[in-house]
Amino acid sequence: MDNKFIDAMQFRHATKEFDVTKKISDEAFKEILEMGRLSPSSFGFEPWKFLVIQNQTLREKLKAFSWGAQGQLPTASHFVIILSRKKKDMLYGSNYVQHMLQDIKQLPEDVIALYNDFYEKFQKEDFNLLESDRALFDWATKQTYIALANMMTGAAYMGIDSCPMEGFDTQSLETFLKDELNIDTDAFGASVMVAFGYRKEEPREKTRQVSEDIITWYH
Repeated sequence: MDNKFIDAMQFRHATKEFDVTKKISDEAFKEILEMGRLSPSSFGFEPWKFLVIQNQTLREKLKAFSWGAQGQLPTASHFVIILSRKKKDMLYGSNYVQHMLQDIKQLPEDVIALYNDFYEKFQKEDFNLLESDRALFDWATKQTYIALANMMTGAAYMGIDSCPMEGFDTQSLETFLKDELNIDTDAFGASVMVAFGYRKEEPREKTRQVSEDIITWYH
């Protein structure tokens, strides 16, 4: 059976170094960003922000504390830092949550009231997200990984390579975000980085566990 989605998944691999002579077109990269923007998120609150770092001076500064991006930062056609919103914005009743419900979703007031009650219960009881600021931030970062996956798989479908990276010093990156990019680090923290471009070399064959080891059916 011909399945182009599976073909894209087979094509995708964590590209450590890109061909610097090949660049992604503006139109194609806008489509990749749109795949991230249109991604689903819990409660539809879209807790992400995408920073596209094309400036080589900024990339060089990033390289100093991003040990997992040493080959990608100098060679990637496009380099993205995905941010996640922190407790300030993701806490029930926050201005950001109300903005999403009122201005983006444009829900009627009675539905917003129900939404707020349910979201508060979800945070306090169902997922116990208020035990620490980190718990709420980590829950929000899980949503950004949905966008990350869609962008990488979508790029692979287009014949574009990528590499996700968590190999960075979070405190140094937060300082970089604040001092170099003027990001409000009370509201946002770094979730993950991802590089896009075209592979310099063909990767080795993809390896994965067999289906029987990871899938259990209950009939």
